[in-house]
Amino acid sequence: MFSTVCAAIASKLVANGQSVSVAESSTGGLIAANLLSVAGASSYFRGGSVIYTRESRHAFLDLDVIKLKGLKPLTEPMVAEFAHAARLKLDATWGIAELGAAGPKGTPYGHAPGTSVIGISGPLSASITLETASANREENMVQFTEAALTLFNTTLMRFQASTQKA
Repeated sequence: MFSTVCAAIASKLVANGQSVSVAESSTGGLIAANLLSVAGASSYFRGGSVIYTRESRHAFLDLDVIKLKGLKPLTEPMVAEFAHAARLKLDATWGIAELGAAGPKGTPYGHAPGTSVIGISGPLSASITLETASANREENMVQFTEAALTLFNTTLMRFQASTQKA
């Protein structure tokens, strides 16, 4: 789907001997699938999980329950914890996490459909909140995926630039 950005991500990860793991909710595996679409992905992709339910979050991530209790759902601080847990779970350099409401309905916490939070954990961290103002589930899943891949690529570029200055 997003072959250009994924090729750029792969190139940066391979050049730096780095790896990535993914924990995604409303994108349903699309982030991982796109990262895996680049030939040679086994050299940088550690694994991923679809953490769509509370049960899957407990099974696939070692989340700090104490930290999570103090965080509001579907926020950048919360997704940062998920990205951190995804990175640590598979001992990756980078972790990507996505939590959202693809639609057609919003969340029980009052978030509208088309809301996603995306976090990157690693040598440099980043997060964003995306609101598409759409209830179209499939389109939101694609937009959330694109936003996650773009944020990760931008974070990798920022990291490379910071290490070249040092």
